[in-house]
Amino acid sequence: MIRKTPRIRHCQVKNKKQTISPTDLQALRDKGEQIEVIDVRTPVEFRELHLDIAQNMPLDKLNPDAVVSGRKGRKSEPFYIICRSGSRGMKACKQFIDCGHEHVINTEGGTLAASKSGLPMVYGKKAVSLDRQVRIAAGLIVFLGVILSWKIHHGFLLIPGLIGLGLTFSGVTDTCGMAILLSKMPWNAWR
Repeated sequence: MIRKTPRIRHCQVKNKKQTISPTDLQALRDKGEQIEVIDVRTPVEFRELHLDIAQNMPLDKLNPDAVVSGRKGRKSEPFYIICRSGSRGMKACKQFIDCGHEHVINTEGGTLAASKSGLPMVYGKKAVSLDRQVRIAAGLIVFLGVILSWKIHHGFLLIPGLIGLGLTFSGVTDTCGMAILLSKMPWNAWR
């Protein structure tokens, strides 16, 4: 069987950003190349499922300069960034590029795509994902606001309204304040 050379695609999002498919990433490994993979998901997400060669460096604590200065491989070799589905990976790539480190490549589709593509994964303790935690918290806060407005004072309707506004802002900007807050909770830290 003839193996194709892995393709690295260039994306234009302000700066030059590169992406690679999980199968092309595996092809690099199969060729014997030493690659460094940085997983920018939360520690809980990482513990649940991650690529066997990935190192966990959560996006909210990512320091590109420290990562580059402490790297194992050659300075000219790229880092491969992976997250859950690709969005946080693009944000991490932007952080590296903004700090002057352009040798970063985002993994298309993230860990979900890597797992579906059959890449070697490490399975750990199942946890409630951060996305589910946000939905649970938002739902409970909205429910509480409605009950309080019904039983105590109609002014409590402001609570569900603010949650709705926050969810809209989250959808438009692809950032979520509630997720950031929940990621810092003790149950989302390494044990």
